[in-house]
Amino acid sequence: MPTLTALARRARLAAPDVAWLHALVSDWQLLADLSFADLTLWAQLPDGGWLALAQMRPTTGPTAFPDDIVGAARPAGDRPFLDAAKNERRICREGDPEWTRGVPVRHETIPVVAGERVIAVIERSTNLSSARTPSRLDIAYLKAADDLAQMVSTGLFPCPGEEPALVRSPRVGDGLLRLNRSGKVTYASPNALSAYRRLGLTADLAGKELGPLTAKLCAASGQPHDESLMLTASGKTHMETEIEANGSVVQLRTIPLVVHGGRSGALILLRDVTELRDRERELLTKDATIREIHHRVKNNLQTVAALLRLQARRLSAPEARAALEEAVRRVGSIAIVHETLSHAPEEVVDFDDIAGRVAMMAGEVSAPEARVTPRISGSFGMLPAAIATPLALVLTELMQNALQHGLTRPAAEVLGSGAGPGGGRRPGPGGMLLVTARRAGSRLTVTVADNGAGLPAGFDLDQTTSLGLQIVRTLVVAELGGLLEIGPHEGGGTLVLVELPVEQVTADPS
Repeated sequence: MPTLTALARRARLAAPDVAWLHALVSDWQLLADLSFADLTLWAQLPDGGWLALAQMRPTTGPTAFPDDIVGAARPAGDRPFLDAAKNERRICREGDPEWTRGVPVRHETIPVVAGERVIAVIERSTNLSSARTPSRLDIAYLKAADDLAQMVSTGLFPCPGEEPALVRSPRVGDGLLRLNRSGKVTYASPNALSAYRRLGLTADLAGKELGPLTAKLCAASGQPHDESLMLTASGKTHMETEIEANGSVVQLRTIPLVVHGGRSGALILLRDVTELRDRERELLTKDATIREIHHRVKNNLQTVAALLRLQARRLSAPEARAALEEAVRRVGSIAIVHETLSHAPEEVVDFDDIAGRVAMMAGEVSAPEARVTPRISGSFGMLPAAIATPLALVLTELMQNALQHGLTRPAAEVLGSGAGPGGGRRPGPGGMLLVTARRAGSRLTVTVADNGAGLPAGFDLDQTTSLGLQIVRTLVVAELGGLLEIGPHEGGGTLVLVELPVEQVTADPS
């Protein structure tokens, strides 16, 4: 279906006029529901014909147009009431209903004025097949619809300079109040009255001055209210706010009515959002609890690492000391992830920061003779905690393996210890360790390359006795469902390839 902007281009509408129509269309569900009628936005073509730019069906009554008509064109002279509304700048009401679709439909046309010009026309079509004796609610809705139509025809609706209504703003069916010029309630829909009952109201709303009444309800419950409350509840300005009293939360939206050049009162749409706000508070509490848990886990892991480090210093056996130092690094890499998660609003982290810290930690504790600082290239992006934690441990193992075995130790020693894939001769001072990350769709590819001694003869990943490589293989293949390959690096050294399936996730900006 073509967009409003594309159709407006066919009608040669100026950019400010298109912006005005976008603001109108974003909020005209209100007019359709109050009118119990379908709305169709028409723009005149250069040849005098008419083009349907947008369409809205009511939620309060049967539709007159079950089929979409957006993009339909009518030749010049085919819709005389559209011409009359534009040329005469007035609301035109057709005399007899139209029966072209087998049901009686009454048509009205409303000129859409922006500034001093008629830029489009709204056709309001009411399905009369379910006509009944109008109730007080019907009469109040229709009167409000007529006032809004008058404001559209004079360029006062949507309010100039007002931001388009939010999707979650109250709707007609949520609750409607009609105020007179003095701010007193002349009509309250059943849903609106129920919402105020939940706020603590014990009397009727009709005849009450809404601003002071609402402030009194908030004060009785001991709930503070901002300065916008009186302005919103008195109907004096376009505004949205929330009021909380008696354990309930009600959202208010005010639309001042200006008809025939004078203020005639206001419409107030309201919705009980107590359950929604309670759920949001629960989620905030849950998020705060999760972050606190991550913070405590990080502290506990750091304590464990410190105890292991103290124990390693008391040992005289080099192999035992090296084993504990490796355990310290593994615990530290997991602690880094939990520390990052303790500051994240969701279980999603920017892994680029974690990778940088893991690389820094690996470089700090590497053997002095390696004289190599790991470098990170590319971007890991945002990763969920379920992937970030094992991936941090994988990077720790791979970098430590390259730094301590491939870049510093001779092949005979490596083969004898079975500690890792590095082997061959001891390299010179120009050692290189590069970690490269690349995201492509739902795949994350990570390579860890060094220019060290390379792989020992007969190396087999499936048969290796290295604990570090066994951990890497288990995490990458079994836990993350990825691919792990280890082979020679072009120009000498070792290249490790890790491919993981990842979901496209983003962090909450709040």
